[in-house]
Amino acid sequence: MSDVFRRQSGPFRIGDRVQLTGPKGRLNTVTLEPGGAFHTHRGVLSHDVIIGLPDASVVTCSNGIEYLAMRPLLTDFVMSMPRGAAIIYPKDAAQIIGQADIFPGAHVVEAGVGSGALSLWLLRAIGPSGRLSSFERREEFSEIAQSNVEAFLGAKPENWSVIVGDLQEQLPASVVAGSVDRVVLDMLAPWECIAECADALTPGGVVLCYIATVTQLSRVAEAIRATGLFTDPDSSETIVRGWHVEGLAVRPDHRMVGHTGFLMTARRLAPGSVLPELKRRASKTDFSDEDVEIWTPGALGERSTSSKRLRKTAREAKAAAEAASSDR
Repeated sequence: MSDVFRRQSGPFRIGDRVQLTGPKGRLNTVTLEPGGAFHTHRGVLSHDVIIGLPDASVVTCSNGIEYLAMRPLLTDFVMSMPRGAAIIYPKDAAQIIGQADIFPGAHVVEAGVGSGALSLWLLRAIGPSGRLSSFERREEFSEIAQSNVEAFLGAKPENWSVIVGDLQEQLPASVVAGSVDRVVLDMLAPWECIAECADALTPGGVVLCYIATVTQLSRVAEAIRATGLFTDPDSSETIVRGWHVEGLAVRPDHRMVGHTGFLMTARRLAPGSVLPELKRRASKTDFSDEDVEIWTPGALGERSTSSKRLRKTAREAKAAAEAASSDR
């Protein structure tokens, strides 16, 4: 199964995706073909010039302009791939891999699959010996995600399954109770699925929720505590600030990647175990049904993508996947 993954090192060869960076920093990605060419409004760069060169080589266009040719990193790919739903950004994907302790050989459950960005990171982390079970409620999103994964890897991994349907219904029917090592939830109302996730997880297993707002964060935490089946949840967010470093001009960048979402993790207790009561608890722990009602998905509002836009994105993703498959 490991030969399904596209090469990420070595000399360029036919079928490789190559990222060309121009003198102004503009990026263009091409798939190498015999006799192919990259056209600009000023000149032409033949694919044959690139094929056979080492990664990170400098090539010259017909007009004398130089381009840096490199294989796109996974970060580059997920930020430019067709999207049916908002993606989990690389800064959060890296934290998910670390905080959920995703390891080679793990059986991971993911819901929802969105556009497939996190699926790619998870597949890389679990390796060919692991197993990823992804659940998605919308057929259109599942098609886009699978096409994006195939476009990057060259084919669909045998250790990845995508199940279309509601997680509460499909998870118990798809996995053996107590057999899942990690559960990653990226959905509007993860508190609705905590009980099913607890049944699927092995003792000591981790559930991680990617959450957009503070009100949802609070509700998920209380739902996890209410089950009595997990450790007390931990919450965090990741903010990345780049720095400009050039000679003595050292300062923070004018732009930064701020809040994108919260991460909450908890671990499954062994059957029959009761978590020792914490000596200190945060204030404002009491809340009413009216308080909870304003946190529901309907009250919060859910941004939806039009069917027309989804069909267009699905066509783009499928075309990229077919091109990747035909080049192997």
